[in-house]
Amino acid sequence: MANRLKNEHSPYLQQHADNPVDWYPWGEEAFEKARKENKAIFLSIGYSSCHWCHVMEHESFEDEATAKILNEHFIAIKVDREERPDIDKHFQEVYQLMNQRPGGWPTSIFLTQEQKPFYSATYIPDEPRYGMMSFSSLLEVISDKYAKEKDLLTEKADEILRFLNPKEDKIQATKLDLSIIERVSDQAKQLFDNKNGGFNKAPKFPQASTLDLLLDVYRITGDKETLNMALFSLSSMAKGGLRDLVEGGFCRYSTDNEWLVPHFEKMTYDNALLSEVYLKAYAVTGHDFYKSVAFETIDFMLDSMSEDHLFYSASDADTEGEEGKYFVYTYEKALKSFEKSDIPSKEHAALAEALHITEEGNFEGKNIVRVDDPSHSDIPYYDEAIAALKKRREKRVYPFIDKKVLVSWNAMMITSLFKASRVDKTYLKPAIKSLDALLESMYINSELFHSTLLGKKPKIKAFLEDYAYLSEALIEAYESTLDETYLITATKLLNAAIEKYFDKGKWKFSRGEFETNADIYDSSYPSSVATMLSVLYSISSLVDIVYKKFVFKTLEIYSYDVMRQPISTPRMTRMVIRYLKDDIIIKAKEDVLKKYIKDLDSLPHPFTLLKNDSNEGFMLCNSNSCFGHEKDFKGVLEVLEKR
Repeated sequence: MANRLKNEHSPYLQQHADNPVDWYPWGEEAFEKARKENKAIFLSIGYSSCHWCHVMEHESFEDEATAKILNEHFIAIKVDREERPDIDKHFQEVYQLMNQRPGGWPTSIFLTQEQKPFYSATYIPDEPRYGMMSFSSLLEVISDKYAKEKDLLTEKADEILRFLNPKEDKIQATKLDLSIIERVSDQAKQLFDNKNGGFNKAPKFPQASTLDLLLDVYRITGDKETLNMALFSLSSMAKGGLRDLVEGGFCRYSTDNEWLVPHFEKMTYDNALLSEVYLKAYAVTGHDFYKSVAFETIDFMLDSMSEDHLFYSASDADTEGEEGKYFVYTYEKALKSFEKSDIPSKEHAALAEALHITEEGNFEGKNIVRVDDPSHSDIPYYDEAIAALKKRREKRVYPFIDKKVLVSWNAMMITSLFKASRVDKTYLKPAIKSLDALLESMYINSELFHSTLLGKKPKIKAFLEDYAYLSEALIEAYESTLDETYLITATKLLNAAIEKYFDKGKWKFSRGEFETNADIYDSSYPSSVATMLSVLYSISSLVDIVYKKFVFKTLEIYSYDVMRQPISTPRMTRMVIRYLKDDIIIKAKEDVLKKYIKDLDSLPHPFTLLKNDSNEGFMLCNSNSCFGHEKDFKGVLEVLEKR
């Protein structure tokens, strides 16, 4: 018998509609029942493509005995973190405060009937392991304590909330300066995995905004080591595993250091951001390999993850209850696929070796397709082999797709489409169609919404990230088409966002039921604050310079955190560098400087001569580049000023 989730739009909540647990959606009905029956609330937050969410559902939420304990002693509430990022953000902060480490999904929170948190966890096993008691045992312990020591638990919860919402908000500010550029490179080098690319150890995430920043830093400094960190990471991630060589698209993260074994879910935001970074790598290097990966990723999203010009949120890691089943191959089945495609039998063994397909397998006895050098497709019969492996997949059950439409994630994908259209014009038409479809379905009577299911009317109003990323897409649309309608809409959205979320230099992520602060740190995807500042800075140049004051005030307030650890805030750091661009001095040797003076007339106009604060140097800037010197060349300055 279905529970109360059966009427919800969220595909994740629908996945739990037939659980024996008497789930409630987040709302007053659940809270009133908790108060009336004097029961604690069990809150479970997850999302449809989350592997460990599925594991906990199968182990505990589908188990009749466990469900009986939950139903008897608790009010159980399910939340889709993609549908309600405000609820998720609030309780991720609760988890971090209580456990002194970042959380994850599923998030498991126990609340008083007044919705005050007193215990938090992530995945909880059905049997004692990982140093944890079983979920059913935990339920019995908490139920007993809530019955006997409710006042003590409430007191603890009140203390947590006081720490979470301090009355005084201390602000540390420091001077923003261009030492941030060197600091970024130094910190990146300390964290860089020289063997496999990327940063830190497994689980390894793509960290697209960090790679994007490093490419920009290289453009400014010419530091080849910084460039190589970005390019080596991009090449390593493209070998196969994190990147699906058979159908395209990137998975969310790798469980190992080599980018081989991912959790196989594919998120729209990852594919949007990574396609953008690969496009930038192509722009920096001119190497077609990066362009081909970007286009392959975009094509996958257009072909497999979109409908009516809108993009789904994610596809699942599991198929038929088994992680990665759709994506991997046995040695025998792979060779049979080669045979059916008329690849000469004498080539099979070498081809399998080149694709890392072995009898023992590289993932639980099966094989994830991978190549040693993705930038050179000189493997004999490679295209035929990939086509054969793709054809075998057609016989399999495709992973579940969450067809929820999220404004922020759609906007990221649309931004990537517009950027791709500057390299290949064929992407311009789908970019325009997607943006227009998103505005038509989610921007209704000048009210922006956050999410909906395809074909349904949206109910949840937008958060800061929706305003930020949609405005960014609109500016990309204006720059690609010069259609001022997009610029006007972007300005309207920014005005609304400032009114709703700007608070004396700080930004709220959400207001209303949960008032949460927006982060400057890039987590799964770049900070909504930093994205908003980037858009405001663009609008200050395109529409009205008054918007620049919001940028300055925000940078001032967050200056200490950004300057101290810029690698942790890559999108915000990029914004600081952009804001300070008029002070950038690129050092050059005297003979190089003289070359630029000699060839001054050949530089694109207009150009601007700028002096640094100490008047000990200068730079000459046009729309693309800045040239400068560390010394004071008064005679040269006079010549340049006459020009």
